[in-house]
Amino acid sequence: MTVTKVSVESQAKKAKKAARALSLLTTEQKNEVLYKLADHLENRAETILKANDLDLSNGREKGYNEAYLDRLALSKERITDFANGLREVAELDDPTGDILSSWKLENGLLVEKVRVPLGVIGMIYEARPNVTVDATGLALKSSNAIVLKGGSSAINSNKAIVEVMHEALDETVVSREVVQFIASTDRETTQQLFTMKEHIDVLIPRGGASLINAVVENATVPVLETGVGNCHLYIDRDADVEKALSILVNAKTDRPAVCNAAETLIVQEDWLKLHKEALIATLSEHDISVFGDEQVVSVIPNAKLAGEDDWKNEYLSLSIAIKTVKNVDEAIVHIDQYGTKHSEAIITENKETAATFMKLVDAAAIYHNASTRFTDGGALGFGAEIGISTQKLHARGPMGLPALTTIKYQMTGNGQIR
Repeated sequence: MTVTKVSVESQAKKAKKAARALSLLTTEQKNEVLYKLADHLENRAETILKANDLDLSNGREKGYNEAYLDRLALSKERITDFANGLREVAELDDPTGDILSSWKLENGLLVEKVRVPLGVIGMIYEARPNVTVDATGLALKSSNAIVLKGGSSAINSNKAIVEVMHEALDETVVSREVVQFIASTDRETTQQLFTMKEHIDVLIPRGGASLINAVVENATVPVLETGVGNCHLYIDRDADVEKALSILVNAKTDRPAVCNAAETLIVQEDWLKLHKEALIATLSEHDISVFGDEQVVSVIPNAKLAGEDDWKNEYLSLSIAIKTVKNVDEAIVHIDQYGTKHSEAIITENKETAATFMKLVDAAAIYHNASTRFTDGGALGFGAEIGISTQKLHARGPMGLPALTTIKYQMTGNGQIR
């Protein structure tokens, strides 16, 4: 593929200049923009799908696995889904301008803590073209400009999506300059983006561990870190068998290539002895391959002995690691050692055990008797999400509109001096 020469600094400057005007827009104006974007994306679906076919063809030639191709692939249904995501964002409350608290000093000075946009968001991501839309919608609703740098595998899809969105913006009060797409597969451009501290307020990486680590370790721009998902499902001694197996199937097989899919099943050993036949049948029915400890290998046909890497692995496929434990305490120790602080779940009818798990496990999202697949902005009512943060500062968990804002203190006086 021919490398396109671009000026990242020039694009970042344009985004910063355009961002100023966004702060003056009303919520109604921003919502109109989002509806316009959604309509254009649906109306131009064939153009986007034609570009996506090129990316899929290139991906197959390069030997991408099925999980990766699934993240890359678009369809009319998926385009409709992310168009509807924009409409959902339009229906959400606008956080910008919210007065979080206010008080008056003894001298009469009024102090207000107000939520304001971050300014310019730099988004670095890999195979999912839907991120181009989701990130743009959330940025615009929160009055931020955005600089997008997608992976080379989706270059044609992302260019087509941004071209359609630019056409839509040309029919609104918002300049197309607020959405910048770095249309290059040259890694040097990504490195340039890392250093645009003067023009970009925050970088958000979304993808695999290598991408996230590269951004965190090399960027001089502040990073809002998203994390990989080595998510665990713990089936406790007091778990209902039908509930446990139903949640397991959903968490592992609904979309195994996404970060909130379960990668490790932890099973209390007494539960396994009682319900091993039902578990074996469920795993077999859904073609789930198993890497387990010695006890699991002795019980589950065709299970392979797990190595240290299997407990750390984000399989993103229909493979799963299975660990047996004596109790919830051992389950928590295993999660603390191998988890990525993304999403963890316990299945049990014992409320005290569930409470212990939910208080002691350190993760952005904790579930009791529910699938980890709900760690998603849309599923939790945020609309589209910018990513899922596994860090603890500024934002944690699925990041919706409030995560794309900061605060400003506004003081109103009547001639007060100090």
